[in-house]
Amino acid sequence: MSGSAEYDCIVIGAGHNGLVCASYLARAGRSVLVLEAASEVGGAAITREFAPGFRVSAGAHLLQLMPRAMMAELALESHGFKLAAEDLPTVALSPEGAPLTLAARGLVRLSQAEQDAYMALTAQLQRFARALAPVLNAAPPRLGTSDRADRLRLLKLGWQVRRLGRRDMRELLRIGGMCVYDLLQENLTSPLLQGALGFDAVLGSNFGPRAPGSVFTLLYRLAAAANADRSAPALPQGGLGALSNALAGAARSAGVTIRTDAPVRRIRVEGDRAVGVTLASGESIGAGLVVSNADPKTTFLGLLGSEHLDAGFVRRVAHLRSNGLAAKLHLALDRLPRFKGLEEAKLGARLLIAPSLDYIERAFNHSKYGEYSAAPAIELTLPSVRDAQLAPAGAHVLSAVVQYVPYALAGGWAPARQPLIDAILDQLELYAPGLRRSVTAAELLTPADIEREFRMVGGHWHHGELALDQFLMVRPVPGATQYATPLPGLYLCGAGAHPGGGVMGTAGRNAARVILARAA
Repeated sequence: MSGSAEYDCIVIGAGHNGLVCASYLARAGRSVLVLEAASEVGGAAITREFAPGFRVSAGAHLLQLMPRAMMAELALESHGFKLAAEDLPTVALSPEGAPLTLAARGLVRLSQAEQDAYMALTAQLQRFARALAPVLNAAPPRLGTSDRADRLRLLKLGWQVRRLGRRDMRELLRIGGMCVYDLLQENLTSPLLQGALGFDAVLGSNFGPRAPGSVFTLLYRLAAAANADRSAPALPQGGLGALSNALAGAARSAGVTIRTDAPVRRIRVEGDRAVGVTLASGESIGAGLVVSNADPKTTFLGLLGSEHLDAGFVRRVAHLRSNGLAAKLHLALDRLPRFKGLEEAKLGARLLIAPSLDYIERAFNHSKYGEYSAAPAIELTLPSVRDAQLAPAGAHVLSAVVQYVPYALAGGWAPARQPLIDAILDQLELYAPGLRRSVTAAELLTPADIEREFRMVGGHWHHGELALDQFLMVRPVPGATQYATPLPGLYLCGAGAHPGGGVMGTAGRNAARVILARAA
């Protein structure tokens, strides 16, 4: 391809948001080029072999937040996408050997009073989540402007809350800024149930259950699931990489050109406008506009450069909290593990090691001092139980998200990698005796590894912390909150933009809609 090639749009990064954005732009008649630095599409949502014969979703390992309507619009099934399992139950494991399965219609082995309290609380949280869900599907409103569209968005947001009714509206305002620890202590008594619900409030975050605002992050997660029309996670056949491949197929069928092994070195600027990119190879490609699926720090401070931005904006980007606190562990097992009190039929569920809120808070405490916890909170799956192609016959894959593992470890990661793996295995052994003996290979991805391998500054899968001061109309930072940036012709479409991360695709679709509306 010559350096004079021109496109209407260049999308930097073939992660799921970039592919979704490219598809919607191309379906509207734009010529689109997607440039991916890696040798395959998907970003962190890829499936790869980490040991001979053992394949695993390298980053995210469950699908819950991508809207069914979006998947239907892009006709992903026609591009080979299938689910190995839907509506996976969540099982809270107990070191005493009596796990608790969270179900929509009740909880086994808890008192009737506790079940009633659980059902009442979850019903209320779901009502709040459904009220907030529409906010995810459009650019967030700016504050303090006279723009009619912004005022209309604010009115719609207010109306969604007002429709809850006086009692629920008052309760939402009361609990929205609370810590999830207090909310769950106020409503429930079972430590195992409290731990399971509290884990969802802090998963992937940089705070513990006692942190103010953690109820808000729980509501965000529930709102995203409601928007996706999924009450429980699903497991893609072939791992998350199969979803990325289907998204790439949908993009290509819409006319998108995708180039892998094509890292972008700089965003080209002429006349105070983004006009294309320069690749690491030196090749220059022109475009009417550039859309970045990279994280905000990479986009503004790396690919663009602070010389093209206001000093105040650069300072806000530099101070964006984007260091990850979750690691990923992959284990190759020579046999199916056995967990205390858990029947084999439930080994394909989403399993949690978070036996109480205090357990999670103690795990978090270590991270404040640059340490990892010897007793971490863990979300784990055995995807090969549902999808036999991921492991050799009779063998299995274990995939685990481990909280809390700091990006910058005191003393560095080189001497600490194996001790952390051993600590996680020790913890798993408490719940699945004999598991350690079945491990034939292990791979640990710390936030620093995630940064290096998937080109996310800080190794945070949301590209920036999801917190009240980095959410909605202030995400990622003021001045770049509606996908457009201070530089004309440059847009964001990644997890660092509204509504955030997770394998959702909503940021990519929203960005495409904003771009098309501005061009109309």
